[in-house]
Amino acid sequence: MLSRRQLLRTGVTGSVAALIGVSAVSSARFAAPRRLGEPFSLGVASGEPTPDGVVLWTRLAPDPLAPDGYGGMTVDPVTVEYEVAQDERFATVVARGSAVATRTLGHSVHPEVTGLAPDRWYFYRFRAGSAISPVGRTRTAPLPESRTERLRFAFASCQSWSSGYYTAYEHLGAEDLDLVVHLGDYIYESSWVLGRRGATQPPQLADEAVDLAGYRLRYAQAKGEVPLQNAHAAFPWLVTLDDHELDNNWAGEHPGLGFDVYRLPPLFRRRKAAALQAMYEHQPMRLAQLPTGPSALLHRRYRFGDLAEFTMIDTRQYRDAQACGDGSAVTDCADRFATDRTILGAAQRDWLVDGFANSTARWQVLGNQVAMARSDYDPGPGELLGTDAWDGYVADRNTVLGAAADHAVENLVVITGDRHENYVADLRRDFSDLRSPVVATEFTGTSISTGGDGADLTDAGRMLLAANPDIHFYNRQRGYVRVDLDHRRWRNDFRVVPYVSRPGAPISTRASFVVEDGVPGATEA
Repeated sequence: MLSRRQLLRTGVTGSVAALIGVSAVSSARFAAPRRLGEPFSLGVASGEPTPDGVVLWTRLAPDPLAPDGYGGMTVDPVTVEYEVAQDERFATVVARGSAVATRTLGHSVHPEVTGLAPDRWYFYRFRAGSAISPVGRTRTAPLPESRTERLRFAFASCQSWSSGYYTAYEHLGAEDLDLVVHLGDYIYESSWVLGRRGATQPPQLADEAVDLAGYRLRYAQAKGEVPLQNAHAAFPWLVTLDDHELDNNWAGEHPGLGFDVYRLPPLFRRRKAAALQAMYEHQPMRLAQLPTGPSALLHRRYRFGDLAEFTMIDTRQYRDAQACGDGSAVTDCADRFATDRTILGAAQRDWLVDGFANSTARWQVLGNQVAMARSDYDPGPGELLGTDAWDGYVADRNTVLGAAADHAVENLVVITGDRHENYVADLRRDFSDLRSPVVATEFTGTSISTGGDGADLTDAGRMLLAANPDIHFYNRQRGYVRVDLDHRRWRNDFRVVPYVSRPGAPISTRASFVVEDGVPGATEA
């Protein structure tokens, strides 16, 4: 195993998929500038593991916060070489190749390496000119039907740079994991909170991101954090987006909150295209996820032997605008029950339901952005519900959970971000009837930093617990969720830090819950 210090010392880099007239993996040679500086300042990453390969990633950026968003690179393409080895010293190299980093995609590369053995660890690194990246470590998935005894993974979300330090990633990077899942809000389009780090934002990051340069700078700022780099270099990741990668509470073709000129449809589409491109440029994603203008294919599945299938859904690109306003908590909102309202879009919803019918994995893991469980904030006879989450799209929720029941999906677990809080919730086929059967469990994970230091139990949390008998736990500290999975049970550990307003916080497990095979609903361990 690589230590965190070794990961920092040695390093790795990834690819750009397809550029205008230039393929991501190419035999063409484009020399790096003689004075390139430190091109691997944003680290290396891997992701999207399959039984025979992974995606590698890096972006050349010797000056990552250069105001123009190009990371200090010239206009010229650069050939980036990569190696994959069985050992950290690269004595047994099993794959070599090169990818062309171009200005079109911010000099990022995403080589898709194949031909590897299933269910094993590998090491990788990049070279650009004379510069060598840190070494990264990655793992391939088991064969789809092979007996897989155990899977350990963590999921995280919501990492506002200005809200606090990424201390949770220091601890996540030291865990014994096979995979990390990120559920969205990897960046924030603006600096929502200033001063919690005791640092002033650079002037080029003072305004809200609305164009490609602005979004690139937000990613560069986040990926410049050493704890995040180490966590990427230690494990393969699966990544999706929520709203803040683009605009707070955006929905399909509808802008989010605010009243700027980017609410005009043509300008919003241009803004969306820039945000999706910047996301692709900074994540270990496959060519299939390369955006086409203001759209990208982000719902996808990954299988881990006979044990688990991860279905990553997209609750932003295809949804209708929020019911009864901008997604804030409202009362008496009949529109949320409209049968034609969707959070998934018809095509994605059908794809999701078909997956329930066809998968043979023991556990179905649904990577979800916004809370699926009913979340009433009024403990009295009325209901106070937010409509940005699945509470605003009741028909889709009933369809999805009803399909899980109809197809006898015994072990459906939904993992969710967005709320900056830790929850455990039962998911019923019909939330309007407490006698309706529980068909799945939802674990909502807190933020890495968004919301500042947080607290164990807030007044809002007490009201939520009082008003929702299906919610069994609440916590508002920062951290991530660690999962240990085998054929008999799912163990869910809420890992929290006491503060993020200064570095160095310790980690602890605030609570643990288990889901037993074939028994929907969680119990405290």
